[in-house]
Amino acid sequence: MNFDFQAILLIVTIILGLIWLIGHFTSRKDESVVEFSKALFPILLLVFLLRSFVFEPFRIPSGSMMPTLVKGDFILVKKYAYSLRFPMAHNPFLTIAEPQRGDVVVFNFPCDTSIKYIKRLVGLPGDEIVYKDKQLLINGELMPYRFQEIFKHPRQYGSHIYQENFSDEQHQILLTPSRRSVEGEYTVPEGHYFMMGDNRDNSADSRYDCPGFVPWNHFVGTATRIWFNWDFENAPEWQRIGQKIE
Repeated sequence: MNFDFQAILLIVTIILGLIWLIGHFTSRKDESVVEFSKALFPILLLVFLLRSFVFEPFRIPSGSMMPTLVKGDFILVKKYAYSLRFPMAHNPFLTIAEPQRGDVVVFNFPCDTSIKYIKRLVGLPGDEIVYKDKQLLINGELMPYRFQEIFKHPRQYGSHIYQENFSDEQHQILLTPSRRSVEGEYTVPEGHYFMMGDNRDNSADSRYDCPGFVPWNHFVGTATRIWFNWDFENAPEWQRIGQKIE
């Protein structure tokens, strides 16, 4: 069952603020519940504002972005990367920057907006995307990639790490020679974007009907850094802490 932590945080913050205000204008200023609310309200308000407009923590739930991100990574999402939005609102009140090809984007899953997804932005509005034989073409231009190393990770044997180039942007992708992946040709509509997981053979992304093309107003922000790693099954991978997400 999914729940909106941001909405719960807002409700709790409002309740504590009201208790504090009521206690301030009545004779109940010394009651423990009022003192508790007075102490906790500004802390929760600050956390709420930071999560709404600056950075929001997010946990990677699957391996669809390997090798860039692995299951159990805890990341920071820059909320102001593209725009500023009122908390829990879809449409921005201030646009800061346009999304760029290669960005690692967290967005609200179009088929269920209570779920957040993370993928790499591959196609801009109007782009022609072709994915066939593990090769990606954008507007007729092949995106070159070259082998780097065998992927040594217990969750996905037999995969290889490649470096893929988007003009002046470089990132790693994961391909499994023995596994087929979804192929097709796609035209990105206006106001939408084409997303793909870096784990190309194991990612539910814009190649599927759901999520399909992702609308601009579903964007949450860009992934910036890994601040912790633990999948609750194995020991934390300490070396991943602090890594910049590219």
